[in-house]
Amino acid sequence: MTQAYIVAAVRTAGGRRGGRLKGWHPVDLVAAVIDDVIRRTAIDPALVEDVVMGCVTQIGEQAFNVARQAILASVLPDSVPGVTVDRQCGSSQQAIHFAAQAVMSGSADVVIAAGVESMTRAPMSSAATLAAEKGYGSPISPGIEKLRPGFELNQFRGAEMMAAKYGLTRNDTDAFALRSHQNAIAATREGKFKQEIVPIPFVDAEGTTQLHEVDEGIRFEATIESIGSVKLLREDGVITAASASQICDGASAVLVMSERAMKEAGLEPLARVHHMSVLGGDPVIMLEAPIPATQRALQKAGLSIRDIDLYEVNEAFSTVPLAWLKAVDADPARLNVHGGAIALGHPMGATGAKLAGTLIHALRQSGGRYGLQTVCEGGGLANVTIYEAL
Repeated sequence: MTQAYIVAAVRTAGGRRGGRLKGWHPVDLVAAVIDDVIRRTAIDPALVEDVVMGCVTQIGEQAFNVARQAILASVLPDSVPGVTVDRQCGSSQQAIHFAAQAVMSGSADVVIAAGVESMTRAPMSSAATLAAEKGYGSPISPGIEKLRPGFELNQFRGAEMMAAKYGLTRNDTDAFALRSHQNAIAATREGKFKQEIVPIPFVDAEGTTQLHEVDEGIRFEATIESIGSVKLLREDGVITAASASQICDGASAVLVMSERAMKEAGLEPLARVHHMSVLGGDPVIMLEAPIPATQRALQKAGLSIRDIDLYEVNEAFSTVPLAWLKAVDADPARLNVHGGAIALGHPMGATGAKLAGTLIHALRQSGGRYGLQTVCEGGGLANVTIYEAL
């Protein structure tokens, strides 16, 4: 079977809600990272055979197949098609899977997998809440209610259920949150993100145009005391806003190519897609699915957790990677080595491809071979991707 190679992987620096990226229409934001992929590789834009794009809140500025709108705003010609994917927080990780599957099957040689989410301009859950306000109903159907009385999609409850199940305390979650910021601070100061971040112009409060190229959510002054002072989201729980992922604006893009297309373009790969899978789990605890998904992925790939040099486990809440570490008996020193969503933000539809780029660049910087990425997803889902750095 044809192999799928990652040739470029880029992202915007994360923007806080109402922050530096608030003036960017999400279509133009993701078009900017697509354009950067084309610029970096110098390929003919007409060679791109499809754009697969993750986006969760497909409403307003992110509606009407945002992938196609992004193509129309980019350097890509009108002949390039696009499709938008919603696998919740793993949407652009799934976009990479679809792109790689197209290349591996031989149906395409050059595909861009991308993701976008402006959580400032298309607020989280607004697709459901605005519809409910207009009387258009709920995603929870009578059939679901019949089979699962009282069922609700509640990630905060899931995060607390994870804490209870895996014996995690407030001290554990706070310490992990601080670690996320510390790792992100170190990566930023050491220039670890330089290869993956696309500088985006913005106008500051004084009216001066500057470049946004440092993740806006990093709290450089964070201490265990400041994190510990944040109010609990639930009185009897362990999670606070400080130990949860940050609402974020951002975009990401990954160029997936076949070996033949790479050679014809004179390009070298960053990594090879070694394994892809997705698994469903309990929709109530919801956030636990990365654990069985990782265990199954390793078995299918013929690898053990000790064979994996680095892991990216999305920090939806501190409890998710902490529980994952315990359950799969993984090495904490290999986890989210450049920080995660607690510090860097979680632009939902863009997070999958964002994490892929961070993981691949970190592998190459450290001399590692295999990297594993997994994301917990609404409804109790999880994608797992294993990359081999080249």
